[in-house]
Amino acid sequence: MRSRRPGAMNRRSLGLSAAFVALLILGGCNPRAGASSSLAPSPSPAVTATPSTSSLKGKAVAGPTCPVEPASPKPGECAPRVVAGAVLVFTDSGGHEVARVTTGTDGSFAVQLPSGTYTLTPQAVQGLMGVAPPVSATVPASGTAADLIVQYDTGIR
Repeated sequence: MRSRRPGAMNRRSLGLSAAFVALLILGGCNPRAGASSSLAPSPSPAVTATPSTSSLKGKAVAGPTCPVEPASPKPGECAPRVVAGAVLVFTDSGGHEVARVTTGTDGSFAVQLPSGTYTLTPQAVQGLMGVAPPVSATVPASGTAADLIVQYDTGIR
């Protein structure tokens, strides 16, 4: 068996201990090393922006209501009639449906939407010829959106 020099074990232990202490110190400087580190940034509270919404409203009507419209009609004569129960689908610029409403007995509708541009696509209504054409609608970031008119065709000629 070989004899060791006195103090040889102590130097080796001292070298390993110094390396271990250095790793601990370097690890403590890393903010991700542990939750107890005072250098770690604290998470900021989540901020969720609420998009401004506005009411988009309008009316669905059908016309013509007279086979031949007079040159000077009496008030209300041959006026378009309201369309109750019409289903209207709103899609965003990507073509995704964002809302669906049904017109009331007076033909009116209203929907709350975030600001942006939408396409209102009327669905077929029994008793009317085809469907009304799509209507482009813009909901402003502030202020009031313009009233929309959805015009169905009665088929009277």
